[in-house]
Amino acid sequence: MNLILANIARITRIYAMAIWVGGLIFFVVVAAVAFGNLPSTHEAGIVVRGSLIAVHNIGFVSGLIYMIATLLLTVFAGRGRLLFAGFTLVALMLGLTAYSQFSIIPTMERDRTALFLQYNTEVDATPKSAPAHAEFDRLHNQSTKVEGTVLLLGLIVLALGCIKTKQETP
Repeated sequence: MNLILANIARITRIYAMAIWVGGLIFFVVVAAVAFGNLPSTHEAGIVVRGSLIAVHNIGFVSGLIYMIATLLLTVFAGRGRLLFAGFTLVALMLGLTAYSQFSIIPTMERDRTALFLQYNTEVDATPKSAPAHAEFDRLHNQSTKVEGTVLLLGLIVLALGCIKTKQETP
């Protein structure tokens, strides 16, 4: 029975991480298509912002499922370093995702709104010397790095999930 439950937990972990990583990869495609095809960067930004929030929500759910399945796997199959490593990396991914969702995105939206109110146009048409524009650009760069880091960590977690150790074998 423990073997069956351990295998269900392993499969659940892989599915949860695959969904999150797949969502991040799809987000990159959506962003490229939006900025390459929509008539303005403002419209593309709206699509990208909404997509990123959706991917973050997928990440929060997937990360929680991954962590619960990992805890169950430790009960059914023992404790292994790879389980701890994956658990730790997912906790970091969740932290970075929360930072992006609750700090970077709202601040970028505040800056975008301030620029629109001041110049009555989208961010790209405002002076780069405007403090809100400089802050928006800095946060956009930071957001790109954060999301790239989450994607890289997710790929590492998926790779760790493919490695089976004697400690994890029920």
